[in-house]
Amino acid sequence: MRNKVWADAESALDGVVKDGMVIMAGGFGLCGIPENIIRALLKAGVKDLTFISNNCGVDDFGLGLLLANGQVKKMISSYVGENKLFERLYLDGKLELELNPQGTLAERIRAGGAGIGGFYTKTGVGTVVAEGKPTREFDGETYVLETGLVADLAIVKAWKGDKEGNLIYRKTARNFNPMMATAGKVTVAEVEELVDVGGLDPDQIHTPGLFVDRIILGHDYEKRIEKVTTRPKGAATAEAR
Repeated sequence: MRNKVWADAESALDGVVKDGMVIMAGGFGLCGIPENIIRALLKAGVKDLTFISNNCGVDDFGLGLLLANGQVKKMISSYVGENKLFERLYLDGKLELELNPQGTLAERIRAGGAGIGGFYTKTGVGTVVAEGKPTREFDGETYVLETGLVADLAIVKAWKGDKEGNLIYRKTARNFNPMMATAGKVTVAEVEELVDVGGLDPDQIHTPGLFVDRIILGHDYEKRIEKVTTRPKGAATAEAR
């Protein structure tokens, strides 16, 4: 059995990362992002990177750290609203951006991992999303062709994993992480809890270890929330009146 467990994120990326590569980064907002691996990429200093990710973190956390360090050349994303630097770089022509409807981005990644070259969808027809793309009619409805996405490297974060790379995600972290794990030529995972093979319920595994090349036990998770929204004390009572 090949050893997939690495001591830390830096060693797990050794010999894998290089300038100009395409990287898929899992997570939804700041939930379920591979914090340790992102910090290792920052330390490695690789540049001219293209990231396929739902968003680009915030200005001082997540992928936003790599953006601020000048390491990101292009983003293939669906949402940019929480990162002011992202907006400024794009408007100044210093960052390439390929925007996707969120469901389309998810399906492009899933298709790439499944070996599907492309698919037709009604989402985006008649908008800038469809410009320059082939269209076709099915049952009198127009659909636009979207291509599958693959990456040189997929970096994902799971709740639990075993030493063979089987992964279990928790709640919102299941957005994008599972499909990205299948669509990277190399997949590196970080987990909050690492157990021996046999320590996970097989019926609960979301990503089979077949798709994972390297795995690390993460540490020092911040798990930030982009916008904390709470009610002032007494607000619920006042609304009920």
